[in-house]
Amino acid sequence: MDRCPWAKTDLYVQYHDGEWGVPVHDDRLLFEFLILEGAQAGLSWETILKKRKNYREAFDQFEPGLVAKYGQKKRMSLLADAGIVRNRLKIEAAIQNAQMFLAVQDEFGTFDKYIWGFIGNEQKQNAWKSIKEVPAKTSESDAMSNDLKRRGFKFVGSTICYAFMQAVGMINDHLVECFRHAQLSRTARKPK
Repeated sequence: MDRCPWAKTDLYVQYHDGEWGVPVHDDRLLFEFLILEGAQAGLSWETILKKRKNYREAFDQFEPGLVAKYGQKKRMSLLADAGIVRNRLKIEAAIQNAQMFLAVQDEFGTFDKYIWGFIGNEQKQNAWKSIKEVPAKTSESDAMSNDLKRRGFKFVGSTICYAFMQAVGMINDHLVECFRHAQLSRTARKPK
């Protein structure tokens, strides 16, 4: 069975086969990926996947309404939590992003409706033959990054936004030879 070449470890294979590129329309899960992609900046995605369970516990299952209200005591406990990336800027960004996430929900009804609008509300189907062809960012991720920053989000550069788009299935970047490419091409659908 052919897979994208980056899926080499058991953890990556599980993530690749079950999650990466699958369209996500659940606001809580979109928030989780937004925070995890920001936490990954400068690290490997495998590092974040290994810590994902701890992140879910530390960040109240990524309920944005709870994260947005974190006070000083909770911030200090997060900085002391060895189960997550203990970076003050990333922790502060997660809390601020939760607040901005709620503001987007208020404006658009759902974060899903807002974020999928950057690609016309339908999964973009790419047809890369080599991992070297896959871009680190695109005009869509540039637009998303600029708008998120304008709204006050942090750790949302264009490269992070593109990785988020790949992760939540806004873009099918599985290589054409990968068995998941065809599966996800068939299941692509517009959000509700």
